[in-house]
Amino acid sequence: MSKVKEIQEYLHNNNVDAAFITTPDNVFYITGFHSNPHERLLGVMVFKDSADPFIICPLMEVPDVKAAGWSFEAVGHEDTQDAWDVVMDAVRKRGDLPASIAIEKSHLTVERFERMGQLLPGTTFVRLDEQLNSMRNIKSEDELTNLRKAAELADYAIAVGCKEIAEGKTELEVLMAIEFEMKRKGAEKMSFDTMVLSGPKTASPHGTPGDRKIQRGDFILFDLGVVYNGYCSDITRTVAFGEPSAKMREVYETVKNAEQAAIDKVRPGVKAFEIDKAARDVINEAGYGEYFTHRVGHGLGISVHEFPSITGTNELELEEGMVFTIEPGIYHPDITGVRIEDDVVVTANGVEVLTKFPKELQIIQP
Repeated sequence: MSKVKEIQEYLHNNNVDAAFITTPDNVFYITGFHSNPHERLLGVMVFKDSADPFIICPLMEVPDVKAAGWSFEAVGHEDTQDAWDVVMDAVRKRGDLPASIAIEKSHLTVERFERMGQLLPGTTFVRLDEQLNSMRNIKSEDELTNLRKAAELADYAIAVGCKEIAEGKTELEVLMAIEFEMKRKGAEKMSFDTMVLSGPKTASPHGTPGDRKIQRGDFILFDLGVVYNGYCSDITRTVAFGEPSAKMREVYETVKNAEQAAIDKVRPGVKAFEIDKAARDVINEAGYGEYFTHRVGHGLGISVHEFPSITGTNELELEEGMVFTIEPGIYHPDITGVRIEDDVVVTANGVEVLTKFPKELQIIQP
């Protein structure tokens, strides 16, 4: 079933007249067209009845919509036009104004929501977010193929980073070498801002790479991802430059064991919170519980962070085809920081780990 047909089925089942989808990643999921519209209006309108859907986008992107394979109308708006007037003209051409519209409440701004209310007085707005999350939650074979390739590129990026490590080289120098090589390799882009942290900076889960020079005895933490055909990877590895201390090794082995415990737990029917608990129990038992300060993972696909959130309170049951990260960490300011992250897919009988860079402690000799 096409994504448009699936949205229409949702509209029929819930007696809603239309859906207006505005998150760029969800527009891509429904239509195959990916855009970063900045402040300009982008959306796809789908109707419950036989009226054809349409994309509203900047006029300059209409040829790109067609090139992406969208077979319905692409309605373009110029920068000098009121994009909402253009939307309303397209809606009126398709019949009566909808009495109810499903929208992405987590994305639509207050300003845009209020404008829709002014243009469609009396229209009821309902939440579409859960339906889109549900649709994107189970990956197709084509999606899994893209995710496997994105993971393969991420593995390669970590290997590049390890080869670039040298005494006196800055975090930013290593980072730039990784991103240059990924562009040379043909990657669309990185999934998010690449992270290369060294020494004491590894104890900051979301630290910022900078001009710190790598020193012997440092742990170096890489957190990065690569986009392939619109799908993201996300991997973290922590490596040693020279011989680490006994305490650093202990922290590393604890995180590695915690991550493996969580991976081993993955299979259909297990609840998301059990994955978080499996990793957290290992870290707690080792006495480092207070230094594991975030959830164990998040959904992965078109967006680098998407549904579901793998937290200690999520009762969602895992299903075949779900893809998410597993990334426990310990961030001890007096010892070191370590995070190990993999991308996994729930299979019929267990789990497939998409990212494959080795997790035995890599010691890079000066």
